[in-house]
Amino acid sequence: MTNRAKGSDQLRRSSGVTMTDVGRLAGVSQVTVSRALSTPQKVSPETLQRIEDAIRQTGYVPNAVAGALASSKSNLVAALMPSVTNIVYSSMLHAFSDIMWGHGYQIIFSETGFDLDREEKAIATHLSRRPDAMLLTGIKHGQGARRMLVNAGIPVVEVWDITDTPIDCCVGFSHAGAGSAAADFAIEAGYRHAVTITAGDERACRRRDAFAARFAKLSQTQVPAVDFDRSASLGLGRQALTQVLEQGVLPGTVLFCSSDQFAQGVLVEAADRGLSVPRDIAVIGFGDQEFAAYTEPSLTSIRIDRQILGQLAANALVDRFTAGTTLNAVHDVGFELVRRSSA
Repeated sequence: MTNRAKGSDQLRRSSGVTMTDVGRLAGVSQVTVSRALSTPQKVSPETLQRIEDAIRQTGYVPNAVAGALASSKSNLVAALMPSVTNIVYSSMLHAFSDIMWGHGYQIIFSETGFDLDREEKAIATHLSRRPDAMLLTGIKHGQGARRMLVNAGIPVVEVWDITDTPIDCCVGFSHAGAGSAAADFAIEAGYRHAVTITAGDERACRRRDAFAARFAKLSQTQVPAVDFDRSASLGLGRQALTQVLEQGVLPGTVLFCSSDQFAQGVLVEAADRGLSVPRDIAVIGFGDQEFAAYTEPSLTSIRIDRQILGQLAANALVDRFTAGTTLNAVHDVGFELVRRSSA
């Protein structure tokens, strides 16, 4: 292979996998792989299918900007988060972005919701732009996504959760621990019955399950659940309380909500119905958003220091850039239950 050909193949690398690797697995040349990616109509359906199968097996990601890059550094950091409008995520991203900007990196962002397939497609798209690093929300990812990220060989920081086996490093807290702590608080505060209100987010479900298991063990009562398959909102919080009341609420019941948005909706609906909080029902939220201290009554909630979380995530990547490793692969920022008037 000539030096020029070697350079061409090097530029086509999206990870540790090249077009040559894909072609070898598919039984075709690198040129045919390139043609299939750029003009698939010029490749027979059978050959195209073999190439697509090889791409899936290897986790290869086409490099969309290879020709424009003279070096291996792009000064881009990709950030994938469930929502750009949720202050829980946006405030964390702001703290992260401030530090990355200070080190000369720009942030490219995608909103993925809670859909693993959508996240995987976003990862592929971002990797094709050759970012120097990637921030992901959570530790649960599809197998294809994990394979692409491992093959990419770039620093990856997972935020808003922790695990002993991160892809690279993670910065977050224990969701199960937060749920258990809320149950301990509720029991100590004298509540003997509970209901959970939860959005369609697997992290929220882990908090729900830990709360329910701990509360049931301590109170010897079952914990009914009101679950939604979508993101939390004030309107769904009002709807959730309506469902709870229709099922009947026992004295001394606390509602553990997976977000402050749900909890705010519960408080609005309770006021509309003339219920007294926390006398008739008590409410615990999650996230301790800015409005939590100013609801009526003020909202008891679980606080995560989102600024510290974003800063630690950025510093973990800076460590990888400068030292080739992180000082600590797992950063647990913990949480704090802030008691106010609602429980």
